[in-house]
Amino acid sequence: MSALLEVNGLTKQFGDFTAVDGIEFTVRKGEVLGFLGPNGAGKTTAMRMVTGYLPPTAGDITIAGFDVEKHPIEVKRRVGYLPEGAPLYEDMTPLELLGFVANVREIYRPDRKRVILETAERVNIQHVINQTIGTLSKGYKRRVGIAQAILHDPDVLILDEPTDGLDPNQKHEVRNLINEMAPTKSIVISTHILEEVDVVCSRAIVIAGGRIVANGTPQELESKSRFHNAVRFRISGKSSDLETTLTALPNVAEINVSLDEHKRATITAFPIEGVSIINDVNSCLRDTGIIAEEIHVERGHLDDVFRNITKDTQDKINGN
Repeated sequence: MSALLEVNGLTKQFGDFTAVDGIEFTVRKGEVLGFLGPNGAGKTTAMRMVTGYLPPTAGDITIAGFDVEKHPIEVKRRVGYLPEGAPLYEDMTPLELLGFVANVREIYRPDRKRVILETAERVNIQHVINQTIGTLSKGYKRRVGIAQAILHDPDVLILDEPTDGLDPNQKHEVRNLINEMAPTKSIVISTHILEEVDVVCSRAIVIAGGRIVANGTPQELESKSRFHNAVRFRISGKSSDLETTLTALPNVAEINVSLDEHKRATITAFPIEGVSIINDVNSCLRDTGIIAEEIHVERGHLDDVFRNITKDTQDKINGN
């Protein structure tokens, strides 16, 4: 299936500063792409260019086959955008705002009222739909912002920090909504919340210093973590003999031991280059006669990968 969103050589310079440096990616129908990076990495600048809000210095963007610069109106018909901070007309009610957006999006009677009410229900704002936006909590304002982005049922949805300011229950609702919409759209989520990638994203890009430094599925990124295939288990009693035995294993790179208030030891065995060591660890436990209270194999930690990749890039930029 062809990509609904294609980005090629996208660059943005502000004077001598390069905020986005030649990034390239595609998003197909049914994909949810996580766009990750530390503050100042270029995420929001890239999102603004993709939506046509900000012109690029170089490169091109096509949405549903239309060039963002050459066909801006056609592109905007097919894009829904939740900007960072979701600026809203706070003297309006959600009903008035969505009515205004419906007019701009050319959603006219008899569909207009139905579309507005259905969208309000999808994002769970129907009970505050007649309340002035300025009096709403940050979480409800964010939901109103999401409502205006999806009102016209766009092919491509660009969400900049969609769950910012939401409580855990509200985050759960928004993530469910994204999963519900995903099969019929291309969705890009700019976020710094790594758990969001696991929950809703089929693929993730990490950007640092304006450049893409990683691109893959959450599982592929997790496999780059030093925790990938690490074995964590808990035992009671002394662990020194077991630690010595584990350390001697050829595929074990490192052992980490922590004690809780009951003197139970939690041991993590880190593998060399992510190889599987679970069988070796189980053999050691049997040989030493120690019974593990619980044991599991780590998938890998996205925060570990994110931190290492972005730090390495920043060090290179700083000349370290």
